Amino acid sequence: MVTLKRKDRLKQGLLKSGEIAAKAGVLPSTIRYYSNLALIKICEYTQGRYRLFKESETLEKMSKIKEFKDKGLTLEEIRKELELPQSQTPTTGYGEEQ
Repeated sequence: MVTLKRKDRLKQGLLKSGEIAAKAGVLPSTIRYYSNLALIKICEYTQGRYRLFKESETLEKMSKIKEFKDKGLTLEEIRKELELPQSQTPTTGYGEEQ
């Protein structure tokens, strides 16, 4: 568990659910739901048991999730796509004409 003060936490790029939700344009419950589904990674917990997320990593994942959702993928399909190595091209062809 982390006992960082807010300014130190922010210097390290760690945000609570509500803070990351505001930056991603979603509700805090969405962040909690996605972390429960392992779509986004909880970095650490505060002493008060608040979830902490790495800002840049989480916002990048949230952007990818939104992109996949816009293409009509289910959350399970999105989870599988996010697990693919960066260099590997998705084999599903979701939302793309072939």
